[in-house]
Amino acid sequence: MLRRHLCISGAALIAAPLISRASSTFPTRPVKVISPYAAGGGPDVQLRQFAPSMGEALKQSVVIENKVGAAGVLAAQFVAAAAPDGYTLLMGSNTHLIQKSLQPNLKFDPVNDFVCISNMAASPTVLVVSADSPYRSMDDLVVALRKSSGSMNYGSGGIGTSAHLAGATFLNLNNLSATHVPLKGSVEIAASLLRGDTQFAFPVAGTGVPQVKGGKLRALAVTSRNRLNQLPDVPTLNELMKNELTVQESWFGIWAPAKTPMDAITALYEATVNALKLPSIRTAFENAGNLAVPSDSPQSFSSFVRSEQKKWADIVRLTGISAS
Repeated sequence: MLRRHLCISGAALIAAPLISRASSTFPTRPVKVISPYAAGGGPDVQLRQFAPSMGEALKQSVVIENKVGAAGVLAAQFVAAAAPDGYTLLMGSNTHLIQKSLQPNLKFDPVNDFVCISNMAASPTVLVVSADSPYRSMDDLVVALRKSSGSMNYGSGGIGTSAHLAGATFLNLNNLSATHVPLKGSVEIAASLLRGDTQFAFPVAGTGVPQVKGGKLRALAVTSRNRLNQLPDVPTLNELMKNELTVQESWFGIWAPAKTPMDAITALYEATVNALKLPSIRTAFENAGNLAVPSDSPQSFSSFVRSEQKKWADIVRLTGISAS
């Protein structure tokens, strides 16, 4: 029997209006959100800042559990196999779409195996070097890369992550070469730069901006369409390179296993959106380089995920990245 394409068409969601919370008893126990990011990494920190407010809206605790590995694949496989009752959720992101493009035979499908509830935040990546690096601009780094004949390294949280794609796009468009060093998680990027194991990286802003503000790293450019409010003096790559393919923003939101009941979807959507509207949450996200972006509905988030799947597949083809 064909599986329903919940995240593409949101068929069950479109066919019926959202059920009123008044008719729902969900949730009756704590809700668990699986984070695919290492504890202390930017997106994980944002999720932990957000969880108490989501819990208040649900009138239940929201517990965060980290399942790190394979660039988010382990977490996604775990949630895809979980009971579809609304009590086990995934912090789903564009990284999961990228991984499926890289590895079509993965044992999860980011579209068919999940119900998309709401986006939470969007964030570009930041081209960074260590604070004591001799490179003070993108041009400085490009000159050094040309002279290095491929001997320089750049780090990421794993193969196919946003940091990896941003780095590969940067090198490809400038006809440069460098060795990619996949780390165990984005939280290790700064340490790798400070040790000198890598010379540059593209962590998501949620991870990179605090390190820049803390004086450990230096930002050379950002991959957003517009400059970040937190780093107003740092140019965008699009300003410097005049190429739309340099505009790359990461995002993360809440996904539930396919076939999760409508009353749970409704309650989770309302709790997510209400929490994201709080000034304290929006400020916390912005301070870390993210922008709170609640979806208009689960259906609109489903449509967004579908369009993102195509975009990141195109970027994977451009860069020639493979999972092997």
